[in-house]
Amino acid sequence: MKTYRIACIPGDGIGKEVVPAGREVLDVIAKASRSFAFDFTSFGWGGDWYREHGEMMPADGLNALRDMDAILFGSAGDPHIPDHITLWGLRLKICQGFDQYANVRPTRILPGIDAPLKRCTPADLDWVIVRENSEGEYSGIGGRAHAGHPIEVATDVSMMTRAGVERIMRFAFRLAQSRPRKLLTVVTKSNAQRHAMVMWDETAVRIAQEFPDVKWDKELVDACTARMVNRPASLDTLVATNLHADILSDLAAALAGSLGIAPTGNIDPERRYPSMFEPIHGSAFDIMGKGLANPIGTFWSCVMMLEHLGESEAARKLMAAIEAVTADAQLHTRDLGGTARTTDVTQAVCARLAG
Repeated sequence: MKTYRIACIPGDGIGKEVVPAGREVLDVIAKASRSFAFDFTSFGWGGDWYREHGEMMPADGLNALRDMDAILFGSAGDPHIPDHITLWGLRLKICQGFDQYANVRPTRILPGIDAPLKRCTPADLDWVIVRENSEGEYSGIGGRAHAGHPIEVATDVSMMTRAGVERIMRFAFRLAQSRPRKLLTVVTKSNAQRHAMVMWDETAVRIAQEFPDVKWDKELVDACTARMVNRPASLDTLVATNLHADILSDLAAALAGSLGIAPTGNIDPERRYPSMFEPIHGSAFDIMGKGLANPIGTFWSCVMMLEHLGESEAARKLMAAIEAVTADAQLHTRDLGGTARTTDVTQAVCARLAG
């Protein structure tokens, strides 16, 4: 029997509630399959760790994760710690440390969920957003000088490399090629950003030649937001820079009903290091500890993890269980307009898997 080593990092806020729920669901589906098992290791890194140790995770923390098969992550963010510390000290340290350069965010309207686009059917909104996850606007290049003086200056530099853009474009074209519509939209802002984004556009043209069966177009990021609302059926797979895809994927999740249902995979396509899977919602400190968090985003992230591990049948069964549960309005959490609790949704998904 294959045993997968999974690192669990709940992080902050409701991450401490949804990651244990995800672990519970994974345990149930492993027992039901009888062909694989999970060996979980929990890491208490995050805001509480920072308050005790002065860092979000140990300096050598990547070494503890390096031999894992995958990572299940909750959220990073604490109202008492500056956001740039929580993000760069934990999530980005893992993403960049393991070169998880492809951030994949599927979005569709799940059964039973009342999405805000009233003229949109579930078939019209079935997207995958590919986010460049290693450089661009989140390269960490820049600085501040003359702090506190009238001449204070601060810079953040968006850095794109030819190698980095080529590999994310190739990944996105390949993903689009694998989907029924074989349609890719390259999101850009080269009208205003005339150096790096022009290279981004030129690279798309060059990589497209490797995929003659993929139909593709180019869209300015601001126009893309309107297109997602007004013409959702015209989109399928999208590729965008680190910042642009970060913003567009939150809009996509909201259009599909809630940020609480949206999953993410931070992927190392070459499988040199463990990939990391997480819901896209934040730490939501306002509902922390109240049992109100929606675990669907975590469960869907577990589907992506199972697919990445090669357990496609288990992934299919878990997705079917998720859809059966969202179809029942009595099992909707508060973000979906219901009154169900985290435990209610978790138990319902587990019951579907065990039945």
